Amino acid sequence: MIKALLKQTKGYRLLSLLSPLLILVEVYMEVQIPFVMADMVNKGILGGAGIDYIVSEGLKMVAMALVSLLSGAGAARFAAKAGMGFGANLRNSIFSKIQDFSFANIDKFSTPSLITRMTTDVNIIQMGYTMVIRIVVRSPLMFAMAFRYAYAINGELATVFTVAAPLLLGLLGFIYIFAMPRFKRLMKKYDGLNASIQETLIGARVVKAFVRAKHEKEKFRISNDELRDASIAAEKLVILAGPFMQITVYGCTIAILWFGSNLVIDGSMELASLTAFITYIHNILMSLMMISMIFVMATMARTSINRVLEVIEEVPDINDSGADPSLTVADGSIDMENVCFKYKKNGKKNVIDNINIHINSGETVGIIGGTGSAKTTLVQMIPRLYDVTEGIVKVGSRPVADYTLKNLRDSVAMVLQVNLLFSGTIEENLRWGNKDATMEEIENACKIAQAHDFITSFPDGYQTNLGQGGVNLSGGQKQRLCIARALLKSPKVLILDDSTSAVDTATDAKIREGFKANHGDITTIIVAQRISSVQHADKIIVLDDGKINAIGTHDELIDTNKIYTEVYKSQQEGGKE
Repeated sequence: MIKALLKQTKGYRLLSLLSPLLILVEVYMEVQIPFVMADMVNKGILGGAGIDYIVSEGLKMVAMALVSLLSGAGAARFAAKAGMGFGANLRNSIFSKIQDFSFANIDKFSTPSLITRMTTDVNIIQMGYTMVIRIVVRSPLMFAMAFRYAYAINGELATVFTVAAPLLLGLLGFIYIFAMPRFKRLMKKYDGLNASIQETLIGARVVKAFVRAKHEKEKFRISNDELRDASIAAEKLVILAGPFMQITVYGCTIAILWFGSNLVIDGSMELASLTAFITYIHNILMSLMMISMIFVMATMARTSINRVLEVIEEVPDINDSGADPSLTVADGSIDMENVCFKYKKNGKKNVIDNINIHINSGETVGIIGGTGSAKTTLVQMIPRLYDVTEGIVKVGSRPVADYTLKNLRDSVAMVLQVNLLFSGTIEENLRWGNKDATMEEIENACKIAQAHDFITSFPDGYQTNLGQGGVNLSGGQKQRLCIARALLKSPKVLILDDSTSAVDTATDAKIREGFKANHGDITTIIVAQRISSVQHADKIIVLDDGKINAIGTHDELIDTNKIYTEVYKSQQEGGKE
């Protein structure tokens, strides 16, 4: 755990070291001042050493105070910069790791949970780190040095703290052990609250369309109340530390004042020494209070550290291990040999079961089947968004695992069911396909995807700014932009996963004609619900419950396959109505 966190200090290790060194100077000077002051009073004022001695000791105290002030300010500045840098590094590490995740890895963590880990958890760890390089050094150091000087003034009075220390340590240990599970539950409630917020904001239009604002408010209230209750449950143990510590330390103060005043009356202790001793009591009090804060933060940070490290230490189950960096996809041929797949290795049933397919380079292949027949899952194994459980998938006559993920996915473009666009202009979104594409290439891709006309109808054309997720576009417009973006990759294989479901049949036909006229050499796989989208394909694969029910052309399947015929007739009848 510590080794993993230390990696995140890169670039800020010098600042992390300078801060405690300056704190050492600050504390040393700070605890010297009462001792020098007591000496000045005892010798200079009461002892008759003279004005020169008093001035000399006074100037020494001023110098110590200035050095302590400057050291403290420098330590605070360095610690703040180091803490912020550490937090930034940690967030970068988490985000970079998530980018390496396969779909299976992402499925393991929910999106709201990942957001909580990158924000709330990282902030807690960042505060903990800043506290480590400041208070964790300052508090024990202040306690030790203040106790040393107090013991030097009067060893008998200083022994009072030896009674209090075990009580305080026992309390802090109790809090650390029993509060930890409560803070784990607290962070899960943060995940739940983020999930509620995310769903409501993303689905704001649906909420309004179905007049469900009251329901969403109630759902949020429940999540918020659960978070509040979890916070109270976690904090009510922690807040015991403050009062108990104050009672213990102030009890020590009363005892010291009682015994100390008797020593002064007896003449065995000087009044200035007792005053300095009381100053050290307050130093010890403050250091103990800060130590209690450290334990509270450590309890919270430990939970957050575990949650963050779960992400950082997650091993991507799809990587470039064993891949040949120089190998590129030669053509768009695809082979699936005895392919089986299940989402969980210990799952009882295969989602994909014993699939055997050969697709020639340049062919257009349709995949059709009922809801839940695993059409999307099947095509996601071609660019290795998921890895097969059994069997082998080949692209360009080579197993997909032989290619680096970059080389494979650069040659296999996939338009997903969810048509996601990003904030920015239309042109910026299209350049995800090819950042170096010329405007002519961008326009040609949009013309093939039947997107150019509606883009140019906007006042700003290709410079039109899109809202988050392209909310200011219709479903069909988003689909056509995503198709154009995929075409700009100039892929060997193009997978359209139900990517024309929101466009009318005439536009769908024009898109297919554009593919045939301009990209006839690309292997095109069309996953669709509408038979009209696939009936002109070179061959059509009918899936049923994760298995191949039939393969053939439209005419062949109409004559021989019951599932295909029933779907075709139902859609024909629906079209007539």
